[in-house]
Amino acid sequence: MSKNADAILLVEDNPDDAELTKLALSRHGLDGRVTHVSDGMQALDYLYRRNGFTNRSGSNPVLVLLDLKMPLLDGIGVLKEIKGSDLLHNIPVVVLTSSTEPSDLLRAYDAGTNAYIAKPTEFSQFLSAMKHVCEFWININQTAPQTVNATVRNTGFGDLI
Repeated sequence: MSKNADAILLVEDNPDDAELTKLALSRHGLDGRVTHVSDGMQALDYLYRRNGFTNRSGSNPVLVLLDLKMPLLDGIGVLKEIKGSDLLHNIPVVVLTSSTEPSDLLRAYDAGTNAYIAKPTEFSQFLSAMKHVCEFWININQTAPQTVNATVRNTGFGDLI
């Protein structure tokens, strides 16, 4: 597994939830290894190295933590794009959301999520959940090698590499 500097992409529009998640991840040794973006379009820009991220260094993240309810492009749209992309489909995506609605779970799994976590409301439970996320997805899981030759494809979100 690639242990690059930006191991996790956190896609979360709520600043308080983003800070809480980064704090929980830092408690498990991931200080400085989380990149945060606040909406779905920024997530795709980051992953496809476009707009403000054209010169970002490093490889793609080994994990995407994805909220569902976001402006511009929701988590399901991001998930469908990641899992439909020859370049990105092997990146594990864990939905991390406050929704426990069965329809959201079904939509997320239909779109290809690797796991779905409803954010616990108690801080100690949230820390425990993040510990398990880190242990499995960062320390145990073996990610597939990245695709080097990707072709441009036209989607509803513009031309994507």
